[in-house]
Amino acid sequence: MSWSLLFAWLVHFYTALGAVLAFLTLLLIEGGNFQGAFWLMVLAVVIDATDGTLARLARVQERISNFDGNRLEDIVDYFNYVIVPAYFLLKAALLPPDDAWWLALLPLLASAYGFCQKEAKTADHFFLGFPSYWNIVAFYLYILKTPPWVNGFMVLILCGLVFVPLKYIYPSRTTVLRGLTLFLGAVWGATIIFMIYLLPDVPPFLILASLVYPAYYVALSCWLAVFSGDSQSYA
Repeated sequence: MSWSLLFAWLVHFYTALGAVLAFLTLLLIEGGNFQGAFWLMVLAVVIDATDGTLARLARVQERISNFDGNRLEDIVDYFNYVIVPAYFLLKAALLPPDDAWWLALLPLLASAYGFCQKEAKTADHFFLGFPSYWNIVAFYLYILKTPPWVNGFMVLILCGLVFVPLKYIYPSRTTVLRGLTLFLGAVWGATIIFMIYLLPDVPPFLILASLVYPAYYVALSCWLAVFSGDSQSYA
């Protein structure tokens, strides 16, 4: 086996490690170690954010043409961004007690549809429909300590948005304001890491400051939709 082929397989192995992290995260959630679970969620995001660059560097599609790396990534992403946070919502008692089970299951169903759309990631580098950022949703519902009924309505709204064909920016690939988006995203990511370190006592001002980037993300996505006049046809 050549070094280039070995490197390509190692990139796929690196992606697959995300599934291992997801399983370990479930174990931490089951044991009530929510801070540890968030640390592993961060590691999963790091893998997801870097494996694409490594895959292009290793030219995996060319060197391992009989292996579908995109399918592997979708499996790992569904595990980390849907199953794990849905379980967190349930075990952290963030949902109304009488409705917790079915509310926790809704993201699994909605996102299963979202992941299977051929245009889930559009040709012009956007996500179509709410892009299943359930890990972020779970984190903020946990630190904001919002009432369970509010959390339940939030889950319902976001599940509905999976089916609404609005384009959401793909931070590393959408060209519009990409530099600003990546800069703000890096600052936000560092803030999230610091907040996890401070758990369970995160200062309210830090929580509010961290919400600037999600607000920017949603505002830019909506602005592009309005500016284009067609949420499915802008570049």
